[in-house]
Amino acid sequence: MNIEQFVAQSLGEWRSMRSGHSLAFQQFEDVLSEITITQLDTDNKEIKEAIKNSSQPDDSSYISPFKMEWNAESDWEPDDPTAVSSGSCIIIPIPKDQTSGHLLRSVGYAESFPAESSYRFLNDGTFILETNYEQSIAQERIWFVSEHVRCRSSVLKTSEGSGILQSSFASEVRRIKV
Repeated sequence: MNIEQFVAQSLGEWRSMRSGHSLAFQQFEDVLSEITITQLDTDNKEIKEAIKNSSQPDDSSYISPFKMEWNAESDWEPDDPTAVSSGSCIIIPIPKDQTSGHLLRSVGYAESFPAESSYRFLNDGTFILETNYEQSIAQERIWFVSEHVRCRSSVLKTSEGSGILQSSFASEVRRIKV
């Protein structure tokens, strides 16, 4: 698996069911999400701006940029249990070689500001993503069970890596348009 294959296989609309365990708050959370992943044109001005504002050189060879949008309903919304969380981010892969590289994200997974992550693929095609934030480290794994089903797990650690703050597991099923 390489990043182009991974992005191509991820495009589309997904229904996600995620269970999370917040060790910091001693709380379980169930989240249902609608996720849409669309390919972006490499000349997109938001992509050029994100690269300019990153630590990557301006001549970075990025490929397969995409946009991810989501709407999520959680059973752990303290103020309003019917509240829907939504958002989007642009993700720009910059391969180092066939199985590893960097990702620029307009919004991070654990903290809401631009993030730079490193990625790699295991021999079985599992995508491993690690992002170092100011307050935490996020590690994600995404793997395809079949063409239309994928799984995702994540662990959020303290910035020193000494303690686990949160863990989650999601199964995601592609919406097939008939």
